[in-house]
Amino acid sequence: MTCTSCSSTVESALQSIQGVVKAQVALATEEAEVHYTPNVVTYNQILEAVEDTGFQATLISTGEDMSRIDLQVEGIRTGRSMRLIENSLQALPGVQGVETHPEFNKVSLSYKPDLTGPRNFINVIEETGSRRFKAKIFPEEGGRRNSHRREEIRQYYRSFLWSLVFTIPVFLTSMVLMYIPGIKHGVDAKVVNMLTVGEIIRWVLATPVQFIIGKRFYSGAYKALRLGSPNMDVLIALGTNAAYFYSVYSVLRAATSQGFKGTDFFETSAMLISFILLGKYLEVLAKGKTSNAIAKLMNLTPDTAILLTLDSEGNVVGEEEIDSRLIQKNDVIKVIPGAKVAADGFVIWGQSHVNESMITGEARPVAKRKGETVIGGTVNENGVLHVKATWVGSESALSQIVRLVESAQMAKAPVQKFADRISKYFVPLVVNYITYAF
Repeated sequence: MTCTSCSSTVESALQSIQGVVKAQVALATEEAEVHYTPNVVTYNQILEAVEDTGFQATLISTGEDMSRIDLQVEGIRTGRSMRLIENSLQALPGVQGVETHPEFNKVSLSYKPDLTGPRNFINVIEETGSRRFKAKIFPEEGGRRNSHRREEIRQYYRSFLWSLVFTIPVFLTSMVLMYIPGIKHGVDAKVVNMLTVGEIIRWVLATPVQFIIGKRFYSGAYKALRLGSPNMDVLIALGTNAAYFYSVYSVLRAATSQGFKGTDFFETSAMLISFILLGKYLEVLAKGKTSNAIAKLMNLTPDTAILLTLDSEGNVVGEEEIDSRLIQKNDVIKVIPGAKVAADGFVIWGQSHVNESMITGEARPVAKRKGETVIGGTVNENGVLHVKATWVGSESALSQIVRLVESAQMAKAPVQKFADRISKYFVPLVVNYITYAF
């Protein structure tokens, strides 16, 4: 999405689906929050509705009493192997849905964390293939999203720099060099009839800005018009094309007519595109900072955790270092001094002081003993704790904080809603006026 018109188009498409109670689309985070009736519509139908508007969509969370996880499976050679894995996973208690993506060797699961968890899925997949298959957590969506954002920032930065390379000479020959006596004579020298050297230079330099660097605006305008919802890309394409092609007409007329002295506006189209690219670059930078703030919250949790194995009497018989995303409900985690707590839970053994300032703002470490709760992402300071995980994945305190931040970003102020309503009619009004004028 590039502007409020895009987000309004997606929002309208979502709200028109039967069974959707409420839909909010945030341009800054490029996310949508949809409240719907599961008996009437499924989330797959919601995804299809978004894709029908010309945008791509992936499910982040179902918002139900379920968790969702993506696994990457290595060693798959045939479609039959993928179907075998899918059937094995669906047979597990607590698994609500399984989606396979053979092109990425990816399996997406929705499950009830009270009944099962990711370690069970990995064990089932590896046992299904007699250890020929290897499964692991798929790279996080947040990491891919941040990577996409960084690439988008680099693309706009490069486009803006290249536009400057061509636009600055156009600006100089049009508005600066013509006032310098020695250079003015060379710029105004006639080539053919009334065609000057300066006009040729401006034409040559403005063309790549208009059609190569500004190609993204043509693409955005085409998609918007195809969907019947004109956006700012349509106005940019109309405005710059009007200036450019009138200038081409003026140059050709000057080259073929003896007494015609036209005026070109190549600098207008080139400078407009350059300034708009600068604005887009600043916009994606702001979006990147918003995403980074959320990513920093999620990065409070440690990458790994020490999983303890207990016997029937509660004695520790083994320990294993695992990925913290593989922690399941009721697992017992060992937290050593200086380490972060990997999951929300309560202490079943040991005593220590835990620094909870990153979550609660409390500056002094809080004493923790058997039976007291701890929060994932906080730092254990001076003692060993055995913690029983009670809230994992999307149920954790950190995940709920992130959801609250994202919900706050999606909420629109009354003045913003008013501006969105105006912009919805502004572009068609301008296009109709230009069409009538011509």
